[in-house]
Amino acid sequence: MTDTTELAMIPAAKPIIGEEERAAVDRVMRSGMVAQGPEVAAFEREFAEVLVGGRTCVAVNSGTSGLHLGLLAAGIGAGDEVIVPSFTFAATANSVALTGATPVFADISEDTFNLDPESVRAAVTDRTAAVMPVHLYGHPADLDALGAVAAEAGIALFEDAAQAHGATYGGAPVGSFGVFGMFSLYPTKNMTSGEGGMVSCADEEIARGVRLLRNQGMEKQYANEVVGLNNRMTDIHAAIGRAQLGKVGAWTAQRQANAAWLDAALGDVVVVPPVRQGCTHVYHQYTVRVAGASGAERDRVVTALREEHKVGCGVYYPTPNHELVSLARFAPERELPVTARAAAEVISLPVHPSLSQGDLERVAAAVHAVLGAGA
Repeated sequence: MTDTTELAMIPAAKPIIGEEERAAVDRVMRSGMVAQGPEVAAFEREFAEVLVGGRTCVAVNSGTSGLHLGLLAAGIGAGDEVIVPSFTFAATANSVALTGATPVFADISEDTFNLDPESVRAAVTDRTAAVMPVHLYGHPADLDALGAVAAEAGIALFEDAAQAHGATYGGAPVGSFGVFGMFSLYPTKNMTSGEGGMVSCADEEIARGVRLLRNQGMEKQYANEVVGLNNRMTDIHAAIGRAQLGKVGAWTAQRQANAAWLDAALGDVVVVPPVRQGCTHVYHQYTVRVAGASGAERDRVVTALREEHKVGCGVYYPTPNHELVSLARFAPERELPVTARAAAEVISLPVHPSLSQGDLERVAAAVHAVLGAGA
């Protein structure tokens, strides 16, 4: 066992909040306008220009709100089915269920952990209204193949890009392919606004729908047009997001450099995350497989990394959505074998831009020590 008495824990994630963010918040507080206002409008414009090729963007108070409102604006509701992955955070399926529609779970591809187009094709019924892939861990889903399935079935394509700020597919940014795309701005994401979400919209009708729904169903005060929600982003959060937007490119490049170093260091002991041709991976998570491990065996590796080597790591996601108490009713007796293997084998190692070279070397040495010891 390694002596970790003097070692500090290497965190699995580390939000970076600097003087620019603090100054931005202070600027808004001094202005006296802290609710949705000019900072939100500016953030929407700048996010569109930097990350989604100029597509109209609408800011909301969380990533889940972004998915929920995007679905509602696209007309999804009771009687509809939306095909989603089970191997992701529950917010994806939750947002579908909250509209009154039914989330239908499909399996994933072995390499990228993203929706398998053939599994999606097999899940289409006469009630299917859309497919919503997640660009999991920052790697784009197979948008060509999924788009072909959607076109063949006459259904819509939506994008859950919560973890994929700046990822590209075929040279185009994720979030610019579907009827809408959603980016989360939670503190552990590649960039943050403290809390929030951004919805990129294919046309002005969808954008207007999201704007109405986030603000009690009105664009003009007391002129309510639809039954809406209070899902607005504050100017405080938008100001933080604007400061982060100027930094996310450099942070992403550092994540990619860290991932490349880990690929070279760990490829002999774990299955490192591949990057498909034509795709840009932004490494929200650096997720490896302990090939052939059971969930219990993987969990012992995680415990050893944390407790014996002070290497923070996570398991995203140990319980597939279709097995959660909250969502299992939508998937009676559903079998997703590739999802099941991933849920048992994955470990996400630190890749964030605050890592030093020494940190990277400690991560690699720890993985070698634990797996070499047969933990």
